[in-house]
Amino acid sequence: MADGTVKPVMNIDEVEFSEMGAGSGFEAQRGSLSAKIGAEKLGYAVVVVPPGKAAWPFHTHYANEEMFLILEGSGTLRYGEAEYPLRQGDVICCPPGPGRARQIRNTSDAELKYLALSTALTPEVAEYPDSGKVGVICGGPGEDMSKYTLVMFSKKSDAVPYYEGESEGENEGEGE
Repeated sequence: MADGTVKPVMNIDEVEFSEMGAGSGFEAQRGSLSAKIGAEKLGYAVVVVPPGKAAWPFHTHYANEEMFLILEGSGTLRYGEAEYPLRQGDVICCPPGPGRARQIRNTSDAELKYLALSTALTPEVAEYPDSGKVGVICGGPGEDMSKYTLVMFSKKSDAVPYYEGESEGENEGEGE
């Protein structure tokens, strides 16, 4: 806008998409709306997933809640131990916390398009039950992970005891 403020309205047909994914199971086009409409505490994106693919692995967030609205197509929501069929118009609620892992997969022969809405809290911890990974994301603005202070993914099995590697000194035994 002429006064330098962000216009709080954007049509989905104006979204610029970027390719994302890895391997044979994960592929999508993701178009962010957040910065373009001035979002500060919520993340908004349109996600388009080709047949037989998912955008992200099965995961749960420990800080952020997500909501999805199916705009076009159909698929399957894997949520905890259950699976749910998805179709146009479905609204999906995914609160944070253990036992609430989620994944949307396109199980149809046509593209699946959905609006993804998330709280944008950091730090964030995510857990990936299928692979045994944990991710930590801290101190960053927006969706560009290269701008975050800390982005780390590792296997839970690689965990070390709290004091491992710490030097002995006058603070030994203090703290948490």
